[in-house]
Amino acid sequence: MAKKKLTFEESLENLENIVSKLESGEESLESTLKLYQEGLEASRNCKEILEQAKQKITVCETEDKLV
Repeated sequence: MAKKKLTFEESLENLENIVSKLESGEESLESTLKLYQEGLEASRNCKEILEQAKQKITVCETEDKLV
């Protein structure tokens, strides 16, 4: 079953929570590695969403110049 794609805000909040846990230094090595992997996934999702938004803005600006 496919995972539900998180919104930018959800991914960012998830990433912030992960960073807080990692910075606390209270996680085990195994847990730290898992959190790190989850953080990479959340970061990639944020980057992908921002890239899509950037492309939409570029299209809108281009269309506006044509009008």
